[in-house]
Amino acid sequence: MGDVKCAFLVQRPQYKGETSRLALTHALAYQTVEILLEDGDTVTPTLNFVGEGVLGLTKGQKAMEAYGITSTESHLKNCLLVDLDIYVCKEDLDRFGIKEDQLPDADEMGAEKKINVVPFSTIQKNMEEANHVLFF
Repeated sequence: MGDVKCAFLVQRPQYKGETSRLALTHALAYQTVEILLEDGDTVTPTLNFVGEGVLGLTKGQKAMEAYGITSTESHLKNCLLVDLDIYVCKEDLDRFGIKEDQLPDADEMGAEKKINVVPFSTIQKNMEEANHVLFF
């Protein structure tokens, strides 16, 4: 089987539904899947945010206080903590006026990974190299 590459593409906002949060949850699940694989087999996910999918990626979300649910921010921090590659489309951040310093990080949790702000061409390459592209 070898290395199975999965590209999770979040293209919808994180409001009024759980679609985008499901992408994060599924991408995180790759660690669980690996215990069921044969030796030498791997799953390599990338989490990619494009279009309106970038709208919920700001720091300081108060979803637990307001709604009693975990925020997209907390899921992103967990993804960074387990070294998942996260890519955000620079063109879409610019279009919506979101600055890179508004994106969350997981430094306080000890994560070494950061969110990668990249041109759409990099996200396109992730999709082309993937065995499976999942749209959210």
